[in-house]
Amino acid sequence: MIQIPPYLRKGDTIGLTCPAGYMESAKVQTCIQTLQSWGYEVMVGKTIGSKSKTYFSGTDGERRDEFQAMLDDDSIKAILCGRGGYGVSRIIDELDFSRFKKHPKWVIGFSDITVLHAHLNQRIKTASLHAPMANAFNDGGAKKIYVQSLQKALKGIKSNYTAKAHAANRTGTCEGKLIGGNLALIAHLVGSKSAYKTRNRILFLEDIGEYIYNIDRMMVQLKRAGMLSNLGGLIVGKFSDIHKTVRPFGQTVQQIIQSHVAEYDYPVCYDFPVSHELENIALKVGVMHQLTVTKNRSVLKEL
Repeated sequence: MIQIPPYLRKGDTIGLTCPAGYMESAKVQTCIQTLQSWGYEVMVGKTIGSKSKTYFSGTDGERRDEFQAMLDDDSIKAILCGRGGYGVSRIIDELDFSRFKKHPKWVIGFSDITVLHAHLNQRIKTASLHAPMANAFNDGGAKKIYVQSLQKALKGIKSNYTAKAHAANRTGTCEGKLIGGNLALIAHLVGSKSAYKTRNRILFLEDIGEYIYNIDRMMVQLKRAGMLSNLGGLIVGKFSDIHKTVRPFGQTVQQIIQSHVAEYDYPVCYDFPVSHELENIALKVGVMHQLTVTKNRSVLKEL
C-alpha cells in the first residue's frame, strides 16, 4: 500500500531546497511570493543561491544534509525542489527515511527529482508530486494552469486532466497506480534498488535535450528490463529540444516509442501535458488513476 502524505492547510510550511543543480536566489523569488500568496510559509534552504562554484548547489554532503533536515523537520509539510539537473542519485542512498515514514510529506519536482519519486514509490511506499518547480513560477507562469495544478494538488483536489486526440494514440481504458517521470532517469535507475516496478502501472514519460538515437537506446533498455511488457497504460509527454545526428536516425520520437510498444495492447496516449516546458501539470506519483483513451481525447482521472 502507498501512503498518501497529508494535504496542506493555510499556514503550513513548505521547504525550498536544491538537492541537485545550482539555482540563483533571484530565480526563486516569484515562487516564494506565490507560495506565500497561497497561504503557506516558506523555509528557504542554504542550497538556494549557495556559494558553490560547481554545477551542483553544494557538495554532496551539503545537499544531503539539507534535504535530510527537511525530511526530519515535522514543521515542514512539503518539500519543493528548486530545480533538477543532476545530483540526486549521488545522495539518495545516504538519506534516512525512517522518520519520514512515520511523518510523510509531499516531495515535489521533476527532471532529476524523478530519482526521488521512484525511490519513494519503491522503497518508502509513499506518494509524491511530479510537478512544476521554482523556475516555472517566473515570467507569468504562476498564473498558468500548470502551476495552479500544483496548488490544487497540495490542497488535495483530485485531478482530472484531458488531452487532445493524437493520431498515434491507442484506445482503451485502464486503472492503476501512476508512476513515471524523466525517461533518462528512469532508464538510469534500472538495476538499482530505486528502479520502478511497472506491472499494471500507468507509466508516464518525458524528456529534454537528447539525441533521437538515445531515446531509442533508453526505450530498448526499458523493454529489455521487462518494464514495457506488463504496463496497464502508457502516457507519452513532451520530448523537447531533441537533437538530430548528421546521418538521420530514420524515426521520430513518436515512431520510436510506437515501435517498442507495438506488440502490447494497453492504451497509449501521446502529447500529454507533462514536460520540461511550460506544459507540465502536477501528477501524484503512486496514486490510483484511470486512463481513458478514445478517438476524440485522452483523460487521466485521479481515483
